[in-house]
Amino acid sequence: MSATTVVVGGGIAGLAAAIRLADAGRPAVVLETRPRLGGRATSFEDPRSGRLLDNCQHVVLGCCTNLLDFYERLGVLDEIEWHRRFFWANPPHPPDRLAIGSLPAPLHLAIDFLRQRRLSWPERGRIARALRRIMAMGRSARLRETDRPFAALLAELGQGSREIEQFWSPIVVSACNLDVGDVASSVALQVVQEGFLAHPFAAAMGLAKGSLLSLYDPAERILRDAGGEIRTGVSVKSLAHDGDRIRRVITDEGAFECSAVVAAVPPDRLAKLCGASLREVDSRLARLEEIGFSPILGVHLFFERPFTELPHLVLPGRATQWIFVKGVDETGRFHVHAVVSAAFEWMPLTEAAIAERVMEDLRWALPGAAIEDPVEVRAVKEKRATFAAGPGVDRIRPAARPPATGGIRNLHLAGDWCRTGWPATMEGAVRSGYAAAAAVLGRTGDDLVGDLPTARLPALLGLAK
Repeated sequence: MSATTVVVGGGIAGLAAAIRLADAGRPAVVLETRPRLGGRATSFEDPRSGRLLDNCQHVVLGCCTNLLDFYERLGVLDEIEWHRRFFWANPPHPPDRLAIGSLPAPLHLAIDFLRQRRLSWPERGRIARALRRIMAMGRSARLRETDRPFAALLAELGQGSREIEQFWSPIVVSACNLDVGDVASSVALQVVQEGFLAHPFAAAMGLAKGSLLSLYDPAERILRDAGGEIRTGVSVKSLAHDGDRIRRVITDEGAFECSAVVAAVPPDRLAKLCGASLREVDSRLARLEEIGFSPILGVHLFFERPFTELPHLVLPGRATQWIFVKGVDETGRFHVHAVVSAAFEWMPLTEAAIAERVMEDLRWALPGAAIEDPVEVRAVKEKRATFAAGPGVDRIRPAARPPATGGIRNLHLAGDWCRTGWPATMEGAVRSGYAAAAAVLGRTGDDLVGDLPTARLPALLGLAK
């Protein structure tokens, strides 16, 4: 079997690469081991209930310009519902609201931030001063902050335990899937600078109206029209090379001859596919085992009757960071999706123990609501949900394209764990896929969609550095 380009992996990164190749008239064959597309950002049919459930609640922010471009190329951008208001639990009081206002960046969140009742005035002042200093540090600060944890930088910025618990941790843990004491400062700075300071729309949150899996439905037609295809349930065994190029992709269904390969699989999986001889030739593959992983837990809860009209809720200071209200489903049950990022301590727990902890957090967050016990619970553990963006990891994240000298000339890498400048997000995955496609096409640039423009005031205050 022959193909111009073989994309190994049908997750976000692999699909992004294949779609960009298709748009350029370059046929590609996507090989995916699982029976469904999307990788870790997908849906599955629950064998207990028959429901189609997302493995976890994934979101797109306004600053995720390449992910939005990917959705536009798929023709599913209208399937994203945008939220500009965010609710933070503050029991026994009603939740605090943080909404994107009409003031220019970086003041677009300022009015509601000053109304945050769970924070004292001195705490709000210390957070505001820290944000001002992070803005003044500029984007170049990320290059200097790759080797120390964000907690160390926060301490330097005068942030105490209350500020971290009530503000920094909910943001950073959700975005980076690591605690502030474990995540690299460079990664956390990227989230704060791009997501909250540079542009008013950057913090807007988009949620899929339907299942995550449905977002990828158009991909097969797009690839087929370009002369390619998607083949699920195909297990890739190895990459056969001659010391200079990958000649064949060996699978359980035979060998695919290829002129180029995009390896869009996790680093540990790539290490197994390459083998020792290939890794000796290409320096990008030398330290794959040093890239660790961080887990995410998604918990679907179904209730007999609704108990809140909130669309979502942040739970500061609790192990459950977010609650997303999915509404009443086709069976008439009220569906709530809880998310626990950096869920290391939750992985050994039984589903019953998980449900008990989540319900404790939910009742804490909404003390005035009549919340009965759920009639159904489905806990989804993603033990290797994202790469762990800890201090020093930026130094070993490989580039998408082969090195200028040496290496395997037609092997291109994709995945959120590659060198994208972004944390472990769908935006990072799409950026890596776009960069890999550009390399396959022989283009010198990465063909990325530009970031949202930095607003005038934050640029003047130092962010543009």
